[in-house]
Amino acid sequence: MNSKTKIILAGGSGFIGRGLTKAFVARGFEVVVLSRASQAAAGGKRVVAWDGVTVGEWARELEGAAAVINLAGHTINCPHTPANQKLIVESRVNSVRAVTEAIRLSQKPPAVLVQSSAIGFYGDTGDTACDESSPGGTGFLAESCRAWEAALNPAALPATRCVTLRTGVVLGHDGGALPVLARLTRWFLGGAAGNGRQYLSWIHQEDFTRIVMAIIENPDWRDTFNATAPHPVTNADFMRELRRTLRRPWSPPAPATAIRLLAPLMDTDAALALASQRVSPRRLQEAGFQFRFPELHGALAAILASRS
Repeated sequence: MNSKTKIILAGGSGFIGRGLTKAFVARGFEVVVLSRASQAAAGGKRVVAWDGVTVGEWARELEGAAAVINLAGHTINCPHTPANQKLIVESRVNSVRAVTEAIRLSQKPPAVLVQSSAIGFYGDTGDTACDESSPGGTGFLAESCRAWEAALNPAALPATRCVTLRTGVVLGHDGGALPVLARLTRWFLGGAAGNGRQYLSWIHQEDFTRIVMAIIENPDWRDTFNATAPHPVTNADFMRELRRTLRRPWSPPAPATAIRLLAPLMDTDAALALASQRVSPRRLQEAGFQFRFPELHGALAAILASRS
């Protein structure tokens, strides 16, 4: 996988997309980012305008591509008001429909489509462990993930292998949840959220990128994979390990009531901190994927120790 081949990143201008771009460029790929944001070509990528809804001139970029990776969709890190819920669902469903229609119309369809989803599919699972065979849960996040995944119809794309990735909390130093949590911890506010017993299923950004690479490289990998590290932890354990990594003392927990009151003021939703998702990457492990960061201690140390 080192020839000059094209990779399409739909919605690839964010934190996860930047990591993928860097990795693909390092391996000699031509990377085309489909984005609403106006950006100059940089870091080995080209940026092509796309509204996330319609099929237009951008669809020509898909011809003969090694892979299309669809990350597009409005962030869930916002208050889950009715208007935002509508925006979240529609942005995801519309992007899938546009990408799959462009693939269907291609003269030389891409070899593989990697479609993003999330472990929110399983809902708030409490202490119950979930893998890819577990049923979908209830609540807005679960329902939105079901709609997201249902928009992809692999049968309509017979020449393109389709893989759905249900991704957990991606940990990296330049985006996602970790920089915010690290900043709070450095300010001595790194206590557990609520009772701290809710599970957090996480993955190091490097391992997420390696999973996407492995999907492209392995033609037998199809259907759905959980992109999470093999050892989820409770919120209390996560924050304890974060404090240890950043050399900060014990901090008092943040009461659930306070989180619910303050979340809208911080332009987020309390469910993101208080819901429990204990998810395992069973199919990846069965396929022989080797995580570089299976344990939280090593992941946080690699990301943050030199920045503390």
